Amino acid sequence: MNPSDIGKAYDQITHLWQSDEFDRTNGIAAHHRALQFASNRHAALDVGCGCTGRFADLLLDAGFHDVDGVDISEKMLSLARQRHPDMQFYCADICQWELPGFYDFITAWDSIWHIPLQEHPQIIAKLVNGLNPAGILIFSFGGTDAPDEHQNNLMGPDVYYSTPGTEGVREILQTLDCSILHIGYDQHPETHAYVIVQRG
Repeated sequence: MNPSDIGKAYDQITHLWQSDEFDRTNGIAAHHRALQFASNRHAALDVGCGCTGRFADLLLDAGFHDVDGVDISEKMLSLARQRHPDMQFYCADICQWELPGFYDFITAWDSIWHIPLQEHPQIIAKLVNGLNPAGILIFSFGGTDAPDEHQNNLMGPDVYYSTPGTEGVREILQTLDCSILHIGYDQHPETHAYVIVQRG
């Protein structure tokens, strides 16, 4: 699947995020951990922002003045704009999109695991390089022992996932101008992992 296919798939399932059963606490504890390291709080970016606005709300409440969002799903963004009409949103493929500036905080929660496996080094580098000095990046990934890619239809339409694996993510980050502050698993027994890094 290419990224445009992912956008079309998510266009079909916006109702899952609008449902009363959607867990708006998902990822919040990990973001609170990341925010502890954020000394500068001006601009932030939510990659794969979706429609719930929960991370935007968290970042605005944490003192960030400008919070941008980017997503490949037009319908997700249409709902996001209704929730946050003053935010800047971009409908784009993160593999092709050039960040419009530098940020003090970037989150990519449950989003870049949809990019092609071979694109992970480039995209992780793009996000790290999009940080201001001392900026913080948090992103989730499949915490597997080895690189993996697969498709499933658990949410309805077929959706593609990929991960470099835990050691693969660590190896990519070690080539970049950043420090790994934390790697953790937050949805045991699932191999759902996340990492917090700070740009040098």
